[in-house]
Amino acid sequence: MIRRAWLAAFLVLLASPAALAESSARPQDVGLLDAAGESLFGDVYAEPSTWERLTIADFFTKGWTRAWAGPPNGDGGAPRQGWLNAYDGVFYRLGILTAGYGNDFNDNGALYTTGLTLYTPLNARFELRTDIPFVVSNQGPGSVEDRHTHFGDLQITPRFLIHEDRNVTQTINVTLRAPTGSETNGNDFASVVPTYELWANPWRGMVVRGGAGLTLPYSNREDSGARTAVIGNLALGYYFTPHDWAPVGDFVTYLSANVTKPWDDRAPKNTTLTLTPGFRSHLGANWYLLGGVEVPVTNPEPYDYQVLGGLMKVF
Repeated sequence: MIRRAWLAAFLVLLASPAALAESSARPQDVGLLDAAGESLFGDVYAEPSTWERLTIADFFTKGWTRAWAGPPNGDGGAPRQGWLNAYDGVFYRLGILTAGYGNDFNDNGALYTTGLTLYTPLNARFELRTDIPFVVSNQGPGSVEDRHTHFGDLQITPRFLIHEDRNVTQTINVTLRAPTGSETNGNDFASVVPTYELWANPWRGMVVRGGAGLTLPYSNREDSGARTAVIGNLALGYYFTPHDWAPVGDFVTYLSANVTKPWDDRAPKNTTLTLTPGFRSHLGANWYLLGGVEVPVTNPEPYDYQVLGGLMKVF
């Protein structure tokens, strides 16, 4: 009787390729090192996907020894993607080259920035974000001719996935900032920035993302002007096209609001609120174009406006 049951189950499995594919696609616990290697270099976008739902209830027991897999679109069809000047809330495996121009920065000429951001998942629960600021360039205080151009402050962000289902992702992040830049650009200070981030697809192509956190500088605060502050973000966007409609695939427009409220007593506690209308488009072959214009809506203004751009490659 037992042999017959096993034989019947085997024959059913052979007769059902879909069941076989589903079985082989289930995530496997392969250990920390193998999970990191597969997350960084494996086919994490394979179909059928090895993605699975993770919750805060199994945070300490599930996902740490499994490779990260690209998550599916939400039930509304919106992809899990990043936008300029908006919180992530989602894990990625990609690199993005960014550039910015700030008009009348600190009432004293133009601000130019360029950098590279890398997202490197190491397992289903943990990834690193690395921000490398190649160039930060602005006029010196009180001078319209003395331009200071330096490397910026390097930032490394360990990111932890707290919860992810089809429609919602939540992460906890801790940005560690190193004083590798110059105080003449408002850099050269160390800080810790813990944040909570959320991504959600509540309806069709609509995506809501955002979060909150603290900026906690602990070195060279006086000369650099770094402030202890509460920070927050809320962004709303809508995807209009399918992924394969390159060069306008996954085309999304959005509005992102960022707020900073200092809470130390070293200067006036002026709240800074900026709005960034932006877009993102799939150009083809997993290359993406991103853009936005950040506009302060409170006084004093750090700049009149800031034009942001990015060229991104998903790998």
